[in-house]
Amino acid sequence: MTPFRIGFGYDVHQLKEGYDFWLGGIKLEHEKGAVGHSDADVLIHVICDALLGAANMRNIGYHFSDKDPKFKGIDSKILLTEVMKMIRGAGYELGNLDSTVCLQVPKLNPHIPAMKTCLAQVMAVEEEAISIKATTSEWLGFVGREEGISAYCTALIYKV
Repeated sequence: MTPFRIGFGYDVHQLKEGYDFWLGGIKLEHEKGAVGHSDADVLIHVICDALLGAANMRNIGYHFSDKDPKFKGIDSKILLTEVMKMIRGAGYELGNLDSTVCLQVPKLNPHIPAMKTCLAQVMAVEEEAISIKATTSEWLGFVGREEGISAYCTALIYKV
């Protein structure tokens, strides 16, 4: 087995009025929020999927089913904490992760430092290990029409 492994995560959530908007573990003020079984934090979900994929542990839905009522409305930071326990339990540690959030509005760049701080605390890693980038879809597709949000993440883990 090689000491380094990479994983990839992708997720999409619908945006609707009347929902809280959680992203990267922090609550953003916006007229729309993400819809989901949990708090619908798309960034944390892709981080979980990238980490689980890198450790060959399937995906977030396998471990935290959206059919299970105990996960209804759950704070995604709890899921990320559990994923970190799982990969550490298998003898891995995070090298780094690189993520991109695709959202038309609101602009995310002012919130990225707070997201990094929050995620680093939840994951018990240095902020330097976490890269968060933001982009739009130039008004194209479901993101451009402000109907949804998508995110991508790659993660590097290594055997301790």
